[in-house]
Amino acid sequence: MSYETILTELNDGVLTITMNRPERLNAWTYQMGAELRQAIVQGNEDEDVDAMILTGAGRGFCAGADIQDVFKAQADDNSTGSSDDSPRDWVQLIRSTKPMVAAINGAAIGVGLTQVLPMDYIIAAEDAKLSVRFIKMGLVPELASSHFLVARLGFGAASELMLTGGTVLAQEAVRMGLVDRVTKPDALLAEAHGVARAMGENPQNALRMVKALITENMAEADLSKVQQRELTALQQCYASAEHHEAIAAFMEKRSPDFRKARSQQD
Repeated sequence: MSYETILTELNDGVLTITMNRPERLNAWTYQMGAELRQAIVQGNEDEDVDAMILTGAGRGFCAGADIQDVFKAQADDNSTGSSDDSPRDWVQLIRSTKPMVAAINGAAIGVGLTQVLPMDYIIAAEDAKLSVRFIKMGLVPELASSHFLVARLGFGAASELMLTGGTVLAQEAVRMGLVDRVTKPDALLAEAHGVARAMGENPQNALRMVKALITENMAEADLSKVQQRELTALQQCYASAEHHEAIAAFMEKRSPDFRKARSQQD
């Protein structure tokens, strides 16, 4: 499929999605949001895709919402971003996808940062800058970021980040837990590809279930509910073709072919 604001490339089972408005530091627009969603949905439906990476073209990752295309339009016509071009339930989409790694190659500001918080792993280049500066615009964080930031940083650090609108550099971000790994800029995509490949080569059905369990259980205080969800998922896994293939491969001392197992199950 042809896109106007993003690029896609498939390599060794990993689909790299690149936000491609480098002249605007990949500032987010409703069109970009819709195209990102379309690319991810298609990646989920493509059997050749095992995992995905999101990154940005040029020297920025995503400088936040485009002031002209998003904020000014909302202020002028009282729009809430519910047009046909706006993404539908981004958080639910990301939490139900194949494994997804963010590769932050520069400034990740506002929605540029909050859109990656639900992803499975976040890697930043050493020169990356990150901020949830909604408060500076008289706004509040979105995309469930007030949940994910507290989960990642803890109450105090998350409050400071959201209430001051401050900017943190990559090394501070990894110390805080805002990102999971920091690497040199020229190694960023290779690092992200390695993580995505290591996740995506595992059984896809179980990967989706693990992501669902993380989403549902990370804030669940009732351990009986946590265990019940796990047991329900385990029963489904025991009956899956991928689990049977893992056992057969172990017994036959060979590498499992989960893709073939899924195709035979279908």
